[in-house]
Amino acid sequence: MTRIILHCDLDCFFAAVEIRDTPQYKNKPVIIGADPKEGKGRGVVSTCSYEARKFGLHSGMPISQAYLRCPHGIYLRPNFKKYTEASQLVMQVLKKYAKEFQQMGNDEAYLDLTDSCLNYDEAKENALQIQREISENIGITISIGIAPTKSLAKIASDCNKPNGITLFKPEEFKDLLKDMDITRIPGIGKKSKGYFYKKGIKKIGDILDISISKMINLFGEHGKWIWKIVNGFDNRKVKEFQEERKSISKERTFFENTDDFHDILSRLGEINEKIHTTVIKHHIAYRTVSLKIRFEGYLTYTRAKTLPFHIQDKNRVMEIILELFREFSRKLKKVRLVGIRLSNLERNYKVRQTSLLSFACIP
Repeated sequence: MTRIILHCDLDCFFAAVEIRDTPQYKNKPVIIGADPKEGKGRGVVSTCSYEARKFGLHSGMPISQAYLRCPHGIYLRPNFKKYTEASQLVMQVLKKYAKEFQQMGNDEAYLDLTDSCLNYDEAKENALQIQREISENIGITISIGIAPTKSLAKIASDCNKPNGITLFKPEEFKDLLKDMDITRIPGIGKKSKGYFYKKGIKKIGDILDISISKMINLFGEHGKWIWKIVNGFDNRKVKEFQEERKSISKERTFFENTDDFHDILSRLGEINEKIHTTVIKHHIAYRTVSLKIRFEGYLTYTRAKTLPFHIQDKNRVMEIILELFREFSRKLKKVRLVGIRLSNLERNYKVRQTSLLSFACIP
């Protein structure tokens, strides 16, 4: 049976909530993040409206640089309580449409409509109804991708923003993908695309035209996963967090070995953000923070620190990771891979949840 998966992604979520609550912000560049302090502020942009993006602003950009590009923008500090409330209302709507539901952070979720819809056209009707309900009841917009796999649905949801619906039907998704830049594929960003470009792979169609064995030859296991994504062989299920997990970890391999501290720090920061999407959503705390680092030649080390009590604090994790990393900072070898692992978990941790972006918004 062909699966029908929806990826639902709120458009410029934080900014959209602020514009909803203050209508005079509509059609203006709204930037959520740290205080720019007239170009001297620290921290980064959390998110921004589409009008702000026209000036080259984007999530993760230093707030000082954002101010230089758009000094006339409306700069707002995040109101996480308000965003969490809006997110909860959206997720309540989405859960009604599918038995299999998986929330990913505050602003996106997957739905499996395989058992509730006969075909993709019926799934599109469901998507339209979702958009109407969220717009009328919550006052923000959502873009939806419909496809036979989670990864293809995620690519699709990004194709017609804002407030768009994109279908990747099984018989036509390859034709729709072939002319897209490879950065559309989850896991390939602006930095890593250069490694693919060097090998002559610029469009998704370039991957569709070669064998899986060649992709493995060129890019290893990561190449194998990318090939499976674009060919529709992602069999991951739509499901919520598994309670039996003993730890939460993520790691990333650099496409080219590096000794650039800023690149390494940036990658560790990205990993930390993604892990905390899970721990905050599921009210999980942890006592042990581990760093994994692999150098060229596959020489791999792990270092860990165990705290006397459970925490749920992204800032503290980053401090510990930097502390553990110092041991290796003077090594001459280049770094191939970094990873973070949180263990000694405690579930149903009752604290005021730290925002996923609080580390980014330094006062």
